[in-house]
Amino acid sequence: MTACQPTTRENNPLLTTYNTPFEVPPFDQIQHEHYLPAFKAGIEQQNQMVDQIITSTDSATFDNTILAFDQSGELLHRISLLFFNLMSSDVDDSLQSIAREVTPLLTRHADNLALNEKLFKRIQHVWNQKESSTLSPAQKRVVEKYYMDFVRNGALLPNDSQDTLRVLNEKISMLCLQFGENLLAETNQNFLLLIDNPNDLDGLPQAIRETAALEAKQQGHEGKWAFTLQKPSWIPFLQYATNRQLREKLYRGYFMRGDNDNANNNGTIVTEIAQLRAQRARLLGYSTHAQWVIEENMAEKPDNVTRFLDQLWMPALNRAKNELTEMQQIAKNEGLNSPLQSWDWWFYAEKLRKAKYDLDEAELLPYFELQNVRNGMFDVANKLYGITFNPMNNLPVYHPEVETWEVKDEDGSHLGILYLDYHPRAGKRPGAWCTTFRDAQSQNGHRIAPVVSIVCNFTKPMGDTPALLTWDEVTTIFHEFGHALHALFTDGQYKRTAGVVPRDYVELPSQIMENWASEPQVLRQYAKHYQTGETIPESLIQKIEKSAHFNQGFMTTEYLAASYLDMAWHDIDASTKIIDANTFEQEAMTGIGLIPEILPRYRSSYFSHIFDGGYSAGYYVYIWAAVLDADAFAAFKESGDIFNRDLANRFRQHCLRDSGEDEGMTLYRKFRGADPSVEPLLTRRGLK
Repeated sequence: MTACQPTTRENNPLLTTYNTPFEVPPFDQIQHEHYLPAFKAGIEQQNQMVDQIITSTDSATFDNTILAFDQSGELLHRISLLFFNLMSSDVDDSLQSIAREVTPLLTRHADNLALNEKLFKRIQHVWNQKESSTLSPAQKRVVEKYYMDFVRNGALLPNDSQDTLRVLNEKISMLCLQFGENLLAETNQNFLLLIDNPNDLDGLPQAIRETAALEAKQQGHEGKWAFTLQKPSWIPFLQYATNRQLREKLYRGYFMRGDNDNANNNGTIVTEIAQLRAQRARLLGYSTHAQWVIEENMAEKPDNVTRFLDQLWMPALNRAKNELTEMQQIAKNEGLNSPLQSWDWWFYAEKLRKAKYDLDEAELLPYFELQNVRNGMFDVANKLYGITFNPMNNLPVYHPEVETWEVKDEDGSHLGILYLDYHPRAGKRPGAWCTTFRDAQSQNGHRIAPVVSIVCNFTKPMGDTPALLTWDEVTTIFHEFGHALHALFTDGQYKRTAGVVPRDYVELPSQIMENWASEPQVLRQYAKHYQTGETIPESLIQKIEKSAHFNQGFMTTEYLAASYLDMAWHDIDASTKIIDANTFEQEAMTGIGLIPEILPRYRSSYFSHIFDGGYSAGYYVYIWAAVLDADAFAAFKESGDIFNRDLANRFRQHCLRDSGEDEGMTLYRKFRGADPSVEPLLTRRGLK
């Protein structure tokens, strides 16, 4: 248990109005002992506001029930955003200990709200009267959303079933927390490939060697080279290192995370989570957890998801098999007569790219200096929407590496604050994501501007060499920037609907931004050689364009395999007994015909998206949204101007600002004027 010193509202910065520019979190004032009292105070404050709603003697109305509930819990929400964002980006043992104490408190509080009979009856009364009332369409939508929230979370269950639901919810939340802790330890603490023989570095570019030497020095192994399970470290090693045994060792370290015989094994945890979720779904009246989740998505039913994935699976797998055949021939020509393995794919794919397109990713690195890429994406947003980004040097941050920017709208008004946190460190979980420390919201008709954060694990600067990004990292930051724009542009009167979209819509704003990253006229703006300032040569731009379909079979296949795996875990019914996670996973992959040379993008033991990241029964959403983003970007291309301001304004209005105010497909049609077509996606990936 965490020992917390007594604090009061007056000396706890989490419980007062932030006395900082733009009221951003005062990271420099917050101590760990402030969190638990703040969480308890936030819970108590919301309980008091709910008590005022349910003890009112007036008949339930939109204002005294729906709006009052919508406005409750702001303090708790603010504290939760801050704490759990730091749990992902700058965690330590103390925060993890607090999380283990706070998580059951929050789970019980959420259940106490969702299962509050008096509160639900008042919400139900407003819902029953909504069609005969004078409520606006936006108000009716809020009523419908809250009513369905309560129903879907057990409000209509009998008392004994509600008690069971509470137990299930708490077990699931604690298991998800443990999954994440285990994965963090497996990624950042429990594996290191340490090399002391320079010959074992054969094939690696000099920049990668220097970065590995710096990593080794920082970990107390000066004079050696260290490779970690962070993507900027392990992927270049698999791409270039000629030592096949070391490639296997490093890749095994990566894909065995959470599946080792140690205290961080996630095998039992994932089976428990999946089975408990299935039990909860049955209790709530659904056949599977997937049915419960997808009911609110654009896909509506698990069968629709499976049919959608099936449309793409064979074209992707066949292309991957063709890629494998080409790589196997290269390997044979170089004297390797044994079949390629999963740890060989990156190495021979890089050779294939060189052979087919005369493109070596190492050629691109000098042109993708981090600050230039960042300025390039800012420039794209300026040309599309007229917004500007101004560096801020007086804002408190949670880590010295974090950059802060004020975002202003075209008319010069304040739009929001953007944090950028680029590089790996011990307390940061792997991957890249966009989050908020404060959501855009409306108070008394006044818009409260958001505080948005992009967190990445990109290649670090090394000595006099700045951070040089791989092409994957370039597209990743453009992707997360799309999420940031969504958060910055969101507007709406009610918290329940402002910016709240179906899970299979949420990746549209992010993925559409990736399209601009590779456009020649955009590349010419930001791709500058970090030493000479030279604009990327036209020959390299042409190579990037020609290689657009490179490795798409592999990338689509590994992604789809993970999507199928997610559905397998979450489309089981409550009677299913899973004995062994690895056996379950292998049967799921055999069932779709996945070839052994390709692993699913995430194996179950480190599938953070679905076991502690909010994407359960929803990993498919990236390619669902890819249909939308490819079709949406096609509109810009068809117009003859990728910075078409009319289209950009329509996209901002319908797909970003007003998102949550109507159904996802309705909003998309308002932008596009038609249903999306799958053809642009198939063309973009070379799958037709």
